[in-house]
Amino acid sequence: MSIIKDFKTFIARGNVIDLAVGVIIGGAFGKIVSSVVGDIIMPPIGFILGGVSFADLKIILKGATVDAAGKPVEAVSLNYGMFIQSVIDFLIIAFCIFMLVKIINKIDAVRNVEKVAAPPPAEIMLLTEIRDLLKK
Repeated sequence: MSIIKDFKTFIARGNVIDLAVGVIIGGAFGKIVSSVVGDIIMPPIGFILGGVSFADLKIILKGATVDAAGKPVEAVSLNYGMFIQSVIDFLIIAFCIFMLVKIINKIDAVRNVEKVAAPPPAEIMLLTEIRDLLKK
């Protein structure tokens, strides 16, 4: 029973819930970025490179053939274009997350400065003055 109790405690922590939300949103964000890269960024790059699509770049190790039964056998290839596409997706996602964290840190810094710079309420100021007068 201790394991179940420990597991409930673990799941109830805020960090675990935050992590789960982050993973779900990250997955959805990854799909969006993959679409931006694959559908918007890569076509112009392929056009500049002479109409080459990165997804089509590959080294064929063994060509497609037909076996003795007449069934087609697919070619064996190294799809390095898909790898390049994945690396570009990763770099764009990493950059977007970096910029998001940078913006959040800047917002937190502004909030912390506002908390420090904000004068105390009038009641606190009055009580502080009364305390100082009573000390004298």
